[in-house]
Amino acid sequence: MQEYLRVGVITTTHGVHGEVKVYPTTDDAKRFEDLIGKSILFDIKGELTPFTLEGVKYFKNLVILKFEEINDCDLASKYRQTDIYIHREDGLALEEGEYYIADLIGCDVITDKDEKLGKVKDVLQTGANDVYVVNSSKYGEVLIPVIKDCILDVNIYDGVIKVHLLDGLI
Repeated sequence: MQEYLRVGVITTTHGVHGEVKVYPTTDDAKRFEDLIGKSILFDIKGELTPFTLEGVKYFKNLVILKFEEINDCDLASKYRQTDIYIHREDGLALEEGEYYIADLIGCDVITDKDEKLGKVKDVLQTGANDVYVVNSSKYGEVLIPVIKDCILDVNIYDGVIKVHLLDGLI
């Protein structure tokens, strides 16, 4: 399981006091309010560097964040297109049957007939239900809807997802 969870991407600056606009990659953008005073990690050329979150505002589908260490627009502009992460322990508590996408990526996918299908490459969030994108050496890219008829078991600790392939999926 991942030690850090990606919660957003800095898109641009906001104002002259060093605020940044962030596209949230978390289900609940309001969750940033719980992170005030905590470390947010910037992925700077592969190195995770901590910055302390000072304030949160909202604008359309973006979150505007203010960090203690960034006090002007010029410095803030250096962080455009930077992924931001939090420590797993600062993540939201998950309900039974919920998983962080980061933990699903790379899981082996096997069928209910014990055939190795491939590995989870991505998770698409469609609104109705998520869809696992599986790289299969035999079938190419396979899209599996995350519904009870298809997903039989998810074991992120062993990195294995068991699926039932409905007619027409491959």
